[in-house]
Order: sequence, then C-alpha cells, then structure tokens
Amino acid sequence: MYLNTEIAKDIYYVGVNDRIKHKFENMLPLPYGVSYNSYLIVDEKVALVDTVEISFGDVFIDKIQSQLRDRQIDYLIINHMEPDHSGSLSLLRKYYPNVTLVGNKKTLEMVQGYYGIDDNTLEVSDGEILKLGTHVLQFHLTPMVHWPETMMTYDESEKVLFSGDAFGCFGTLDGGVIDSEMNLDKYWDEMYRYYANIVGKYGAPVQKALQKLTPLDIKIICSTHGPVWKEQTSKAVDIYDQLSRYEAKEGVVVVYGSMYGNTERMAEAVAQGLVQNGIRNVVMHNVSVSDASVILRDIFKYKGLIIGSPTYCNDLYPEIHSLLTKIEIRQVKKRDFAFFGSYSWAGITNKKLAEFGEKMKWRMIDFTVEEKMGLTENNYQACIMLGRKTAELLKTPESADPSCH
Repeated sequence: MYLNTEIAKDIYYVGVNDRIKHKFENMLPLPYGVSYNSYLIVDEKVALVDTVEISFGDVFIDKIQSQLRDRQIDYLIINHMEPDHSGSLSLLRKYYPNVTLVGNKKTLEMVQGYYGIDDNTLEVSDGEILKLGTHVLQFHLTPMVHWPETMMTYDESEKVLFSGDAFGCFGTLDGGVIDSEMNLDKYWDEMYRYYANIVGKYGAPVQKALQKLTPLDIKIICSTHGPVWKEQTSKAVDIYDQLSRYEAKEGVVVVYGSMYGNTERMAEAVAQGLVQNGIRNVVMHNVSVSDASVILRDIFKYKGLIIGSPTYCNDLYPEIHSLLTKIEIRQVKKRDFAFFGSYSWAGITNKKLAEFGEKMKWRMIDFTVEEKMGLTENNYQACIMLGRKTAELLKTPESADPSCH
C-alpha cells in the first residue's frame, strides 16, 4: 500500500525514484539519482499523465492501485514518448486494458513504433481540450522540447501544467514531492546540468514554448523529473528562459587538459589573471577528472570560456576534442572565448581552438599564449595577461568591443 501525495485537488503523484541507475541515457552520471514522475487525476473520468521507466513498473502499478482501488483508468495522457516516461505503457495496458491513449499525431506514431499499439487511441491537436468532469485538460504542442512529439497538458481547473521534461532536473525525491516540503539546494545545479545536456541544443523551440505558455495562469508545474514546482514556479521558468536565450552569469569556466602538469600551470596563471581583474566566479575543470556533463553545465551557466590544451599526435588533447564536439552539438551561443596551448616539438592546438571559436561565432580576445615544453617566466606572465584580457572582454558590451573577431 502507498500513500500518494496530493498535489492539488484530486491530483496525485504516482512517480518513482531511481537510485540504482549509474548513468542517465548511459552517459550522464547521477550522483543524486533521478525520479520518473507520473500523475493521476481522479475525477468523473480518471486520467494518468505519463508512465515511468519499466524497471519500476511493479511499484508504479502498486501506487496507482493504492489510489484507485477498483476504479479504472479512462485516459493515459502521453506528453513525451522517451522510454523513461512511456516505458510502462504496455504493462499499464495489461492492468487497464480499456485505457485510451491520448497523444498528438507524432506521439501515436511513436506508440505504434515503440510498442506496436495502434488501437484505442485519441489523437489531439494543439489547443484541443479533454473534459474529465471538474478538471478540463488543454493540450499544447511543444515540438523539440526536446523530441518532435513533445506536448504539455494544462489543467484549467487547478491551473496545473504537466510540462513533460521541461523544467525538470536530476535528483530523486527523498520523502517530499512538492518544492515547499524540501531542501532545494541540490536541484538547482542539477536543473542547469539537465538542461545543458538534454535540452541545450533546443533554445529556439524552448523560447517558442515559453511564449505559447505565457497566457496561461500557471500555479503549479509538474515535470517528469524532479520536484513539483509550487512555490518556485517563477524561478524554474526564469532559469529555462535564461538558458534558452543563452544568457549567462558573469564568470569564466577554465577548461584544460594536461598530461604532465605544464598546461595545468598555465591554467592556474590564467585564473590568477581573471581574479586580478575582478572576476569572482572562476570555475576550473581538468577534463581528465571532471565529467563532461558538469563542464557543459558550467559553460551554460557562465559567459566566459577559456580552453587550454597540449598538442597530442598533432591534434588537440583527445578529451578536449571530445568536449568541443559536445559544445558544438548544443550550438552554445553568445560566449566570450580565449584559449592557450602547449607542445613539446610541434604546436597545433591554438590554431584549432581559434578555428573552433570562429565556427561558434564567439567573441575572442586578440591574444593567445603557446608554450613549448616547460612554462617560462615570460609565458607565465602572458597567461596572467590572457586572464586579465578575457575579464576585460566580459565587461565590454558586445556592440562596443573592438577586440573581438
């Protein structure tokens, strides 16, 4: 038996926590685990909003049955088809064979493609409504946030937005479900990391979705991952708004690869220069130690990025090369960029990092440092200067800056 949290009148949380999975999508570490959120609306008609990852299907069914007893589910609202949210769909059908699957055209195509189900479905279009009784659901298509079929469901009576993956974050829900019941400290950084790694490429579609949601009176946001936002709805929306516009805080991420410590010494000097010129938020990442998902989180969070790399087989250090690919995939915009390199007999990194900055259309300082073998006093001072010049660029309005390419 389960006692499910009532989020609003007749709306219950029936999601689950995953403290077992080591990496989300087999890529992203989960130090705090992750929740798969599902919601039950009990009215004249009963609607379930999304399911959970199939590994937790038995717990999921138990939670539903604890709430409904002998009642049936009339509708399954499918906001997002990714398997961590649709994975228990076939299992649900075994317990509730008459449930009608509600989704848009692309959703129902994916239901057939993933699970071979094409019967007892209801296709809905943008703005269409579904009446459960007191509760009236309105559907808002939000394609590419972050899959092509994604939509959000708005409960007009309780002013609750079931937002799919939007406004979600990593981290299990440890006893509480609603934000007012919990210490939220860990979730904000995990929201940044979730956005940067999962949603990051889709800034324009997120902006379109936010504009579409603007007329709605939203009191509660029920995402598919992380807390239910009730007291902090404005903050959650503001974070997504800022990130999807690629706006960032004043600060610099210094990322470097170093095999024997020489490039790391250069990075330390660069950081000194940043602090000397007033940058208080300086975040340093050794790519051989920091997970790429955390580095990407900080690149989305702060406006400045400085990358240092040794030459490796006449190319960039492999982990730096991998990071650049991840940044490029996410099409990160409006960053201020500087770089430095080192080599033992033939240098190539500064050339390649300059090409990368140009491709990303970022502002760059007209100053670089490249060290051959051990760090000299002159280049130590030059690295400090590189940090100082980057700090100056951060403080310069883009329209007034004469030094960027």
